[in-house]
Amino acid sequence: MTIYNAIARRRGASNPAVDGTTIFAASLLLALSAKVAVPFHPVPITMQTFVVIGLGLALGPARGVAAVSLYLAEGAAGFPVFAGTPEKGVGLAYMMGPTGGYLLGFLPAVLLAGWLAVRGWDRNPLSAMAAALFAGAIIYVPGLLWLGAVLGFDKPILQFGLYPFMLGDIVKALLAVLVFPTAWKWVDARAGR
Repeated sequence: MTIYNAIARRRGASNPAVDGTTIFAASLLLALSAKVAVPFHPVPITMQTFVVIGLGLALGPARGVAAVSLYLAEGAAGFPVFAGTPEKGVGLAYMMGPTGGYLLGFLPAVLLAGWLAVRGWDRNPLSAMAAALFAGAIIYVPGLLWLGAVLGFDKPILQFGLYPFMLGDIVKALLAVLVFPTAWKWVDARAGR
């Protein structure tokens, strides 16, 4: 069970309209997190990875994938939802650039985070940290492969697309440790009333 399921079940609010509204709101949250960015070349440092992992942990795999898919569709349609848009272009042209692989990596990351949340990994600090680190690491597989294909594998791809982000990923995982086990304590306390 996820945090979303627990709250929706208690309130009797699990229906397609609520799910759709939640997924849409989650895609907007992801778009906002793209705008919280530290300019870096060729891939900006943003809060998106934290939000992607958080959506998986909070919403579960299906709703999390739906939210990230909607976000990617919004970006592909030309809405300025990505980091650096519209200044650096929009739509599919932007997605074909250096960050395209990282954007695609959001899908398996949210899926893994959601799968782990359903299994209770977001309920205690140690497993929440592990879930956040595992889900975050998955983003790098397509991200680095795509970056290498775009820039050329003769370039220092790890220096461009991995090393600068590692400390931030650890900080984001620590933030997940603070947020999700605490949220579960709140949900459990409210259920006990």
